[in-house]
Amino acid sequence: MTVPSPFVYWAQNEKTLFLKIDLKDAEDVDVRLSKRNLQFSSKGSGAHGLKNYAFSLNFKWDIDVEESIYKVTGHKVDFIITKAENGWWPRLISKPQKPAWLKIDFDRWQTEEDFNEEEVRDIQEDYPDLYDKLHKQEMGYRKEDFKKVYLTLYNLLMYVGFMYVVIVLCIRFARDGTESYPGTYEAVGPAVIFLQLLQFLEVMHPIFGYVKSGVLMPAMQVSGRFIVIFFMVEKEPRIQKMPVVFYLLLTWSAVEIIRYPYYMSQLHKKENGILTWLRYTVWIFLYPIGFLCESVIIFRNLIFIEHSGKWSVSMPNTLNFTFHVPTILRFYLLIAMIPSSFTLMSHMYKARVQRLGSKKGKFRKS
Repeated sequence: MTVPSPFVYWAQNEKTLFLKIDLKDAEDVDVRLSKRNLQFSSKGSGAHGLKNYAFSLNFKWDIDVEESIYKVTGHKVDFIITKAENGWWPRLISKPQKPAWLKIDFDRWQTEEDFNEEEVRDIQEDYPDLYDKLHKQEMGYRKEDFKKVYLTLYNLLMYVGFMYVVIVLCIRFARDGTESYPGTYEAVGPAVIFLQLLQFLEVMHPIFGYVKSGVLMPAMQVSGRFIVIFFMVEKEPRIQKMPVVFYLLLTWSAVEIIRYPYYMSQLHKKENGILTWLRYTVWIFLYPIGFLCESVIIFRNLIFIEHSGKWSVSMPNTLNFTFHVPTILRFYLLIAMIPSSFTLMSHMYKARVQRLGSKKGKFRKS
């Protein structure tokens, strides 16, 4: 009967090989180490349950037997094997074809640049070429990162959605001119609401580590837009027919058809100078237009609600409670809209300076 092999994970630095044998509660451990070979056998709980396990490895090059050690713990068996000569091995074993139970320990892998640094490095982010090479050795192909695939599909979907809005608005305006304004929301409103709901995922992305950014900025922008489109426009038919809705949706979409392709270019490390410049420049005039349109819509809604009393609760009532929506909207305009607009534009300005730089002049000596 063939004795199964446990999973063995390996990594290296310039001086040392690291082997981790995935075997719990190992007993009767028998290790035989020579300059080019490691033989291991033990009883323990591994991939096939509680059994006797064994394997043999023929190393690519010589190792220093006297300086090499191993340690048995309750969850694994660790080997620290010293190389006979310092250097980076192209592979662990002598044969190019490695057994299925021999795996690469990406968590412990150290590159030539960081083998004596204490900082933990992300091999996929910091050394993509080496990561590709290791995955090709491990699986025979480049394993795409799930997060990267998901973010690519998400950004592509959002780009297509907002491009659809832009195309519909432009075609309608080219055909009907200003007479297209009253039907703007009827034409693209459902698509905009769907896209705005999807954008709440952008608040979750940094929380789950899908992107390296803060939560505050996307939360401010997405929640502010949702309040405007869902409560101020969707719930008030009179607002839907106003020209300001056309300019608002066109402005929002113009920002997004630049932002999402930029995100995709950064995701795949394909720098595009024009796209980067547009991403950090068009906001200078589009953001103020968008904030102005949002403010106009909220202000007009404030007037409509003031006259109709919609959503407001007045006394007397059984709870002796008053809820005056126009007052809430006034506070929102003054306390939320203005500070959030300033915060978002300040954030974009700092990002622009960081990505594009700022020109500084020097005084001439007289």
